[in-house]
Amino acid sequence: MFLSIADEVHCSHWIKYMFKFFRDRAFIRELLTIALPISLQQLINASLNMLDVIMVGQLGEASIAALGLSNQVFFVLILLLFGITSGMAIFTAQFWGKRETDSIQKVFGMSLLSSSVIAAVFTCAALFFPHKVLSLFTNDQEVIRIGVSYLQIVGFSYIPIAIATSYITILRSVQVIKMTVIATACALAFKTCFGWILIFGHFGLPALGVRGAAIATASGWTLELILILGFVYAQKTPLSVNPLNFFKFDPAFFLRVLKTALPALANELFWSVGIATYNGIYAHISTDAIAAIGVNATMEELGFVVFMGLGNACAVMVGNRIGAGDKAGAYETVRRVIIASVLFAWLVGLIIVSLRRVIPSLYDLTPAGVHNVQMLMLMMACVLWIRIFNFATFIGALRAGGDTRFALIMEICSIWLIGVPVAYTSAFVFNFPVYYVYLSVALEEVAKAFVSFWRFRSKKWMHDLVNL
Repeated sequence: MFLSIADEVHCSHWIKYMFKFFRDRAFIRELLTIALPISLQQLINASLNMLDVIMVGQLGEASIAALGLSNQVFFVLILLLFGITSGMAIFTAQFWGKRETDSIQKVFGMSLLSSSVIAAVFTCAALFFPHKVLSLFTNDQEVIRIGVSYLQIVGFSYIPIAIATSYITILRSVQVIKMTVIATACALAFKTCFGWILIFGHFGLPALGVRGAAIATASGWTLELILILGFVYAQKTPLSVNPLNFFKFDPAFFLRVLKTALPALANELFWSVGIATYNGIYAHISTDAIAAIGVNATMEELGFVVFMGLGNACAVMVGNRIGAGDKAGAYETVRRVIIASVLFAWLVGLIIVSLRRVIPSLYDLTPAGVHNVQMLMLMMACVLWIRIFNFATFIGALRAGGDTRFALIMEICSIWLIGVPVAYTSAFVFNFPVYYVYLSVALEEVAKAFVSFWRFRSKKWMHDLVNL
């Protein structure tokens, strides 16, 4: 069909805008300076995590399922840590726009304290109640037995992970990124090599299987913290001061920061519990279904690499601009990142579709498991651009702009009023296969896209938290 004159004008407008966008070298340079190291960090993380799953995958579907379900505990922990630290990084990004390093150090102290308390709770659950935790996801006793042996070792690394996450998030907000990438890359490489040795018993060591993967994982995350601390003080960053300075904040300032950070924490809590609920539903469909979800999750992580960099770079730039009093610049930054993200999402979706017959061959899966993985990757490719649009508006605009309470309400409603009921109905009423249940969950992303776009256009999400 031929385009109408109005359509042609509209297309021409967007083409001209895109050319103008890519000609703005200062903006592209700033965006890539932040985004590329974060994307590289995510790429290394996702790639080596996939290698971990491939190695454990040689032990059979029960081991894949056990690792996937055990990592749900880690997944919830990381999201909560991301919620509290990113909620506080809203302030540090805006304070960096004003170059107030003393205030940044105080907010960092709050982040350390809060994240360590959260990690301590998860450590207790992993060490003392692992069977009860895993029983929430599956009734398969073999999967639970393997998962318990993994959790009781990895649990020791949760507090070091919390401290490292605080450093990484706050350093990103002040545009100190490269050193954290190097630390994470070294730790992940060590974790993977050590895991290969311990899982299969190389160099005369016993083959420990899943327990070997757990020891390597705990060792790797602890190494990451040690390296970050070394870099922070060697490079004279804004956080390279006497640690006692981090905790010289008054209660009124702490409460002011918590007022914005707690909704971000609650947001991640409700979202992570929702995702864990989805995985519990998948696990109750069958063991090969949750194993396929675990394999697909590694591909999702790889698929999100570019967008994690763009979204987090956008958040830092928006916070810096709002702190400097440039709200128009903050809005334009988000608009540009949304457009770039959606374009990249279509490209990544095509790549995922082209790989969907290759990836299952890397694992020891049953024919049903292979089919599930292939279909899950197809479904993921179809909805990826919607999820990326939501990620860009959610992280780059709503959270970066301090609009955490609205974001919380939107997240709760989309997951618990749409996503979870649809997933449960699809799986247990209509008895859909796991890939159609996975696709049905995307309805919550569609609903969220309409709401988040309306909120973004309204500009009500921009809150100046430091120029009071």
